[in-house]
Amino acid sequence: MKQEKVNFKNSRGLNLVGILNTVDKKTRPIIIMSHGFTANKDRKRFIETSEEFSNKGFAVLRYDFGGSKESDDTPVTVENYVDDLKSAIKYVKEKGYTNIGLLGESLGGLASVKAYDEKIKSLVLWSSVTTSKIPTLYKENKKELEEKGFIMYEKDNKKFKIPQQYFDERMSVNQEKILSKIKCPVLIIYGDKDSTIPLEDYKNALKYLPQESKLEIIKGASHNLEEKIDKVIELSLNWLKKYLK
Repeated sequence: MKQEKVNFKNSRGLNLVGILNTVDKKTRPIIIMSHGFTANKDRKRFIETSEEFSNKGFAVLRYDFGGSKESDDTPVTVENYVDDLKSAIKYVKEKGYTNIGLLGESLGGLASVKAYDEKIKSLVLWSSVTTSKIPTLYKENKKELEEKGFIMYEKDNKKFKIPQQYFDERMSVNQEKILSKIKCPVLIIYGDKDSTIPLEDYKNALKYLPQESKLEIIKGASHNLEEKIDKVIELSLNWLKKYLK
């Protein structure tokens, strides 16, 4: 496995930064990993997962969405996340990869679903957003949003601009519409201690996904799944070995 820092542009001309793990042949499958809301590519669970995938023969690209860590600053919106992921897909195609799978966590999972096209061979969703919801941030900052049209949110010593658009997008997700277009098998991994997303969301999701799709419930895991990351990696890897050949 070789590892390199890479740069590519999104459609808005902003620079995105990623880490690309390459294996012996570009004909091998590649996994594009998308992090959650205001997270970044260098979360411990993402590094561990990418290294394990590469050790098993998969190339991997993990990257920072615009506004996160090393990528150029930009407001956080679902639309921007989707555009960034589509730019990542375009980038790996230009590098010669044709067998592509997507792994997204939380908001990165929603971006993965929305960025999907029929050339994507497999999807793995970790605690992913698939339904409409009024975010807690909206409830806590409604007055500021009404006055300024955005809020500033701080996480990991970094400030993020969250505009009204983001909250409108989150509150208008149509689960049936976004999932029914997916033609490849989807693995959903959910922790039974997740206080952010209800299990019922995922049971409903299976109604709209291809028949081979599966929901795995991890006992003792919270929304970020870190408590059981070894099990999460094992399930994800087995799925990708089966469907991304």
